[in-house]
Amino acid sequence: QVQLVESGGGLMQAGGSLRLSCAASGRTFNTSAMGWFRQAPGKEREFVAAINWSGANTYYADSVKGRFTISRDNAKNTVYLQMNSLKPEDTAVYYCTADSRSRGWSVSLNRNDYDYWGQGTQVTVSS
Repeated sequence: QVQLVESGGGLMQAGGSLRLSCAASGRTFNTSAMGWFRQAPGKEREFVAAINWSGANTYYADSVKGRFTISRDNAKNTVYLQMNSLKPEDTAVYYCTADSRSRGWSVSLNRNDYDYWGQGTQVTVSS
């Protein structure tokens, strides 16, 4: 079992930065790939970024590549999403998620591969 709690969301002007954190509890965090997804009003939940268990492999959606950075600290059971150069279209609820069945370098872009989800944190970017 993995329990996930996100924090760090809020209101920011376009061009600003925010850092989301996801604190995890449970024995499988250190062997799980972790991901961030987001969902804007009226839209499907979409992939943002993912990181494998060791942090050696990361993957990003094209819409955030070069602006967002995912990282993890296994000693603190925490995964982060640093968001720079924020745009109004980044406005969404951001969800932290864990894929406890991942192995090695693999990360998934498919939300159905993730078996644990946080409650989400709202990010609002004003123009």
